[in-house]
Amino acid sequence: MSAADASRDLAALVALMHRARAAGDAAELGFVIVNESQQLLAYRQAALWREGLQRHVGALSGLSELEPTAPYVQWLAALFRHVAAQPGPDCRLLKAEALPPALGAEWASWLPAEVLWLRLGGQGALLLARAEAWSPYELKLAQELAHCYGHALALFAPRRNLRELAWDWLKPGPRQRKLLVVLLLAACVPVRLSVLARGEVVARDPFLLRAPLSGVIASIAVQPNQRVAKGAPLFALDATALSGQYALASREREAAQESYRVSAQLAVTDDKGKLAMAQERARLEEKSIAADYSGRELQRLQVRAPQAGVVVFSDRSDWQGKAVVVGEKVMTLADPAQVELAAWLPAAEAMEVAPGARIVLYPNGAPAASHEAEVLRVAYKAEAAEGGLLAYRIQARFVDRSAPRLGQMGTAKVYGDWVPLAYYVLRRPLTAARQWLGW
Repeated sequence: MSAADASRDLAALVALMHRARAAGDAAELGFVIVNESQQLLAYRQAALWREGLQRHVGALSGLSELEPTAPYVQWLAALFRHVAAQPGPDCRLLKAEALPPALGAEWASWLPAEVLWLRLGGQGALLLARAEAWSPYELKLAQELAHCYGHALALFAPRRNLRELAWDWLKPGPRQRKLLVVLLLAACVPVRLSVLARGEVVARDPFLLRAPLSGVIASIAVQPNQRVAKGAPLFALDATALSGQYALASREREAAQESYRVSAQLAVTDDKGKLAMAQERARLEEKSIAADYSGRELQRLQVRAPQAGVVVFSDRSDWQGKAVVVGEKVMTLADPAQVELAAWLPAAEAMEVAPGARIVLYPNGAPAASHEAEVLRVAYKAEAAEGGLLAYRIQARFVDRSAPRLGQMGTAKVYGDWVPLAYYVLRRPLTAARQWLGW
């Protein structure tokens, strides 16, 4: 190579370095890298790969804007990711035979045979492609140019990331040792383990009012949360079918009575009539039993309050006209002065809760109020609660005099044992890690 050629290449290298340092932003620098590098190195195609929070193809020669979803850009991105993951020098020649079959099969569709790959420090990589082979002299020039481009790209990279800031705080030093001592002392501070659960004020020992027979509810005589006296009508089932059965049974009983009277008169003068009279008597008893049973069932259709209290159910329109089966719960009769707290402890946050533990209810309708209670019993098995979540039911007795009203809902805070602050903070992450790792 002549001295004139060497001087021309050196001038071109210096000019490219100047253009790279003078770039105003990363986009302008990318344009210089993929397009103006032809002043020093002859190539047909060039592509710039950017590293950082988002790894992507940053620029292509001959294009002012990129389409990330284009097949060529997608294939180049896969090629860059593969080469960057392979160990090797910062300046290397790529061959289609050394690539995975999925990448090598499409090489001829996108790139010429000779491809030079250059690592730009920790900022990305540059790919130069042409049909002619690369000479050792050109490889030396390319390495110098890549070093300059990597330095220029570093100017537009974030100065400090979170990892570096965290390392500055955690690297050994007097300040870090003091911080470690403070954290260790804070981790040993005892705190009360607690879990939030959904709470509701329910009746203590309520009387369940169930459907006496299978049928359709014809009417509801009370309103929700209405106070009723003993013997007051609550709801009634439709009596159409039973009324017809009772009327038919009554007619059959009257007919059996008439037949028995006739047979009794004949038995006075005829011995055979005595046998017929016995048969008619049995038939009369059968029809009487059927009529009495229908009458009793007809009376059971009207349900009355067995004691005084407050009727608890959802809504009248939800029950009127609804078909029920025998024994199905319709409403509850409760004493408003006898209430307790029911809380549903999520199974995912379950902790050891023993009878006598402290629990506090924070009602939704009274943000400034709170009611303290004492745990009476905890269900040993989790059940599906509201929302489909598994939860353990907790029953608690209010210890303060001003008990909340029946049906009030809120958030219950269940207290457990005293634990170190480190355990309180790491309890849920450790539980999740244990479930995931299978300890």
